Amino acid sequence: MDAVRNKFGSAEMRETFWQLVRFGVAGGLATGLYALVYSPLAAFKITSEQVANIAGYLVAMLSGYVLHSKWSFRGHGVSAKASASKFFAVSLVSYAVNTFWVWLLTDDAMLAGPWWWPLIPIVVVTPLVTFSLNRLWVFS
Repeated sequence: MDAVRNKFGSAEMRETFWQLVRFGVAGGLATGLYALVYSPLAAFKITSEQVANIAGYLVAMLSGYVLHSKWSFRGHGVSAKASASKFFAVSLVSYAVNTFWVWLLTDDAMLAGPWWWPLIPIVVVTPLVTFSLNRLWVFS
């Protein structure tokens, strides 16, 4: 029992926990900015859901890089400059995942749901993927 308590009470586990909390807050802000850009563009049919997705992605990627490199993963390995290209690669993965959700849930060829359906997996699923990739590869 002490071995289990020591493992989960270790400094590394606490740091991972607080990184996840910081990532959640910073990612929540970036995702909120994504939604603020995507939602009016898609809801008011200013453009297609896919173009709205690109616009939201660009805002979220830029704000996410600043927030994650300066706060979420501060002191966790490489500098912000050294991680920029990796962060961009992970952002492309995130964009691809979000594009999949938009395609699956709103495009006429698939489920043809309302504009807001993709926001659910974009807020719940995509951040888990990006946290893992950022922690294990970008800022390691």
